[in-house]
Amino acid sequence: MASHKILVVDDDQAIRILVHRFLTNQEYQVESAEDGKTALILFKEFQPDLVVLDINLPDTTGFQLCQEMQSYNDVLVLMLSSLCDEVAKVRAFQLGADDYLTKPFSLVELNARLKAILKRQRLLSPIKLERLVFGDLVINNVEKEVRFQHKIVSLTNLQFNLLFCMANQPGYVWSRSELCDKVFKGEDSHWFGSAKVCDVHISQIRKKIKSCGCDFEYIKTIIKVGYKFEAPV
Repeated sequence: MASHKILVVDDDQAIRILVHRFLTNQEYQVESAEDGKTALILFKEFQPDLVVLDINLPDTTGFQLCQEMQSYNDVLVLMLSSLCDEVAKVRAFQLGADDYLTKPFSLVELNARLKAILKRQRLLSPIKLERLVFGDLVINNVEKEVRFQHKIVSLTNLQFNLLFCMANQPGYVWSRSELCDKVFKGEDSHWFGSAKVCDVHISQIRKKIKSCGCDFEYIKTIIKVGYKFEAPV
């Protein structure tokens, strides 16, 4: 099996070289960039499976770059930043990031988080059901695409997996910890999935479905418990 391709984007040369060499030694295929312009060029040419992305870049921000990359495909993104406040973390997840690691960091933890992100993609891929239909909402697990009344609901990779997980068991009440374990973490993960992160993604899924003209709330909040997916009668 070919190794995963990772793009490292950081304007700090020391960190960029350190991470590049470390991941290469972990047998990943690695490319790196010091600014947003170079990163986008490499992104289109290299087509990485995952991007390790700094927030503070000389010509743009990691937030903006994450959005631009997500507009091309649902690439996996780990934000790597010295910004440790909750506002920055929540914004990163709202824009499609799969994980967030603050500087200073250990290479061992970085590798564990990367493995966890990539592993949960493998854990979710064997699901047998290929297409779920709930009225005007169609969830296509083969193409990783969601449509409402034929309009594409633009979800990130992680948001799609979260929606598909719940829709695969309509009526089942999921606690936030269950969803984190099932969708965000997978086995042996060191990812710091939390109830707040889960809530952010649920909120984004609801907004995106609603923006396509849907007035039915497919994901119901169960107070003090979590969420459930409910199909229209």
